[in-house]
Amino acid sequence: MGKGVKAAVIGGVFAVMVGGAGYGAYNLVSALNGDGGGTSGVSAEKRTGPPGEDEVKETTAKFFAAWQTGAAGKAASYTNNDAAAEQLLSAFSGDAHITDVKITPGAARGTTVPYTVKAKVAYDGKSKPLSYQSKLKVVRGLTTGRALVDWQPSVVHPELKRDDTLVTEQSATPPIEAVGRDGSELTKEKYPSLGPVLDALRDKYGDKAGGTPGIELVVRHDGDGAHDTPLLTLAKGEPGKLTTTISPSAQAAAEKAVKRFAQSSVVAVKPSTGEVLAVANHRTDGFNAAFQGEAAPGSTMKIITAAMLIDNGVTSMNGPAPCPDTAVWQSQTFKNLTNMKSNENATLANSFMRSCNTAFIKLIDEKPLTDASLAQEAEERFGLGQDNWKTGIASFDGRVPAVDGPDRAAGAIGQGQVQMSPLNMASVTATAITGAFRQPYLVSPKLDGRELAQAQGLRSSTAAQLKQMMRLTATQGTAAQAMAGLGGDIGAKTGSAEVDGNAKSNSWFTGFRNDIAAAAMTEEGGHGGDAAGPIVAAVLRTGG
Repeated sequence: MGKGVKAAVIGGVFAVMVGGAGYGAYNLVSALNGDGGGTSGVSAEKRTGPPGEDEVKETTAKFFAAWQTGAAGKAASYTNNDAAAEQLLSAFSGDAHITDVKITPGAARGTTVPYTVKAKVAYDGKSKPLSYQSKLKVVRGLTTGRALVDWQPSVVHPELKRDDTLVTEQSATPPIEAVGRDGSELTKEKYPSLGPVLDALRDKYGDKAGGTPGIELVVRHDGDGAHDTPLLTLAKGEPGKLTTTISPSAQAAAEKAVKRFAQSSVVAVKPSTGEVLAVANHRTDGFNAAFQGEAAPGSTMKIITAAMLIDNGVTSMNGPAPCPDTAVWQSQTFKNLTNMKSNENATLANSFMRSCNTAFIKLIDEKPLTDASLAQEAEERFGLGQDNWKTGIASFDGRVPAVDGPDRAAGAIGQGQVQMSPLNMASVTATAITGAFRQPYLVSPKLDGRELAQAQGLRSSTAAQLKQMMRLTATQGTAAQAMAGLGGDIGAKTGSAEVDGNAKSNSWFTGFRNDIAAAAMTEEGGHGGDAAGPIVAAVLRTGG
C-alpha cells in the first residue's frame, strides 16, 4: 500500500473518530485491526448484511481452533471485542487452570452456533474433567465487514456475565461442621431457626475450626471471592469442627415451642456456666430477636427491681410492699392488672408473685434510691447495659438507663426506656438464682481468646430471696399455670409489656428448673403466662 493510500485510511479513521466522540477510540482501534480481526487494513470489498453459512463456519472454526490451543490473543482477534475476549480467554487457561480443551460445534441455526466444551481442570495435583454446552453468534464487523464472533462472557461459559471471570483455587475457608455440646451435628434442616446463627458462627470462626479447604473451579463475581459460584469441585475439603454450647434436646424443644406463637423467641442458658443451651425464633423476617431483640420486658424486670430494693435496704422478701389499686409518681398514675385485689399489708414476696405494679412504683421513691439506682443494679449486679457481651455472635446487652420523671417509675416495671432481649432475661434469671453473673456464650472463649463480660453479682442473701420469690411465683403466683407439672426446683416470673402502636401487649416469661434458665417473648399478646409461659415451660421440661 502506498503512503498516500495509507495516509488516506488513517485520515479517514481520524475523521470517524472525531465525528463519533462517544465510540471514536474503539472505532480507531477496530479499523486498524479489523474489528478485532488482527488484519492491517480495510477490505476493498466490504461485505454487508448477515454473515453467510460459509462465513459462520469459517469464523467459528478459526475461533475454536485458537481457543483450544490456548492462543487467547489469536482467538480474541476473531471477535468484535479483542480486549475483553482476550482477558477472559486468558483466564480460562490461566487462573482457571483449564487444559486439554476440545470444542465440538453443533449444527448452526442461522448465525447462532451451539457447541460442547470438554476439557480438564488441574490444580495442585488434583484434576477433574469439565464438560458444558454454550453458544455464540456470528455478526458482521461494523468497519471491516468481516464475520466475527459477537463477544459475550457467556461464550466462554454460560454462567459468566459481565465483569465475571473464572478461577480455580482453594476455597477461602474450609467447610465447617457445627456440633452441639454432645458432639452431634447441628444443621438448619434439622433446626430451622438456627440457620442464621450457624451462618454467623461459620463466618466468624471458619478459620479457627480446623479442617482443610477444598479446591474448586468458580465463577468469580467480585474481587474478594465473597460471592463465588462453584462450577466444579476438584477436591472436597475436610470440614472443621466447631463445638457450640447448644443442647440438641433443648434446641429441639425450643424449635417446636416457638412455632405455637407468631413472632416469638426463646433462649435457654445453663446458670452454672453461662452456656447457651437453646436459641430459637419463629419470625417472618429471619431476625435473631432472641439475641438481638430490643423490647420492653414488662414485669420480668421486677427481678432486677426487687434486687435493687433488697440490696439498698428498702425492704426484703418478707418486708412490706403494699399493693394499692393505683400509685402516682410525679403526676402519672400507674395501675395493676384488671381484677387484682389491693393488699395494703402485702410483703415483697406477695407483690412479686402476684406481679403488683403499684407496690414497686411506691417503693422506688424510698431513700437511698436515686434516678441511677436501677441502672447501677442492672450493670453492676446483672452485667447489663455495658455493650461488652461477647457471646460468639451479634447480641444485645440490654439497656437500663438512669432516668428521671415518669420513666423512672415505668422502668421499675419494665416499661419506659428499659429494653431487653430474651437472652438478657434468661441471664437475669441465671444471675438471680446463683448470685453470680456469668456472661452467656455460644462458643467457648478459649477458641478465640476473647474476654467475657464481668459483673459483681449478687449477695448470697439477695440471691436466696429472689430465688424463693420466683419459686412462689411458679407454684402459687402468676406463673403457676404455665409451670404446672414441672418437677424439680422451679421458679418463674411473668410479664406483659405495652408497645406503642400495637393493640396487644408483648408477652414475656422467664423461669428456671434445676440448672437451666430460659426466657421467651412473643408478640402474640396476652399475659406472660398465657403465651410466653408455655414456650419456656416446654424448654425447661427437657432438662437441658
